[in-house]
Amino acid sequence: MTMMVRPSVDALGIAVESCCMASIEYRIESAGSPAAILIAALDDELSRQYPGLPVNGIDATDFEAGGGVFAIGYVDGRPAVSGAFRPWEGTAEIKRMFVTPTQRGCGFGRRMLAFLEGEAAKRGYVRGVLETGNLQREAIGLYRAMGWTPIPIFGPYIGSPISVCFEKRLNS
Repeated sequence: MTMMVRPSVDALGIAVESCCMASIEYRIESAGSPAAILIAALDDELSRQYPGLPVNGIDATDFEAGGGVFAIGYVDGRPAVSGAFRPWEGTAEIKRMFVTPTQRGCGFGRRMLAFLEGEAAKRGYVRGVLETGNLQREAIGLYRAMGWTPIPIFGPYIGSPISVCFEKRLNS
């Protein structure tokens, strides 16, 4: 079997060779963990993609205090993908999905989303919602491919000219 290898630099600025056949370990962690590094990288990327617009970021302490859950995916011991969910009006709102540039195209985002869906379902959520930006075509494609369906803009995103929202029934 042939493995795709791409030499590059990860979110921490470390040169790596990314193998899309690598195994990944998902863990629930606090926002003070490597999640903070991935969240900062996501915020930076969104700020460049949507100059002058809010990135719909989160305050990690408030997020966790309100029942938010962070997850990190590790490839060879290094943080490669993040995601989170929090309670929002009886649903699990998926937040902060990010895959480091060197690991994109390997299916880690898809697997993180499935992991978050499963964790939310274990905690009793039957429906998930999420918001993404209209320029994030890969994210929109992922959500559609994973069975998420478009919904009207909800909650704090109402009035945002760039928001695209989705929902999905979660399996327990």
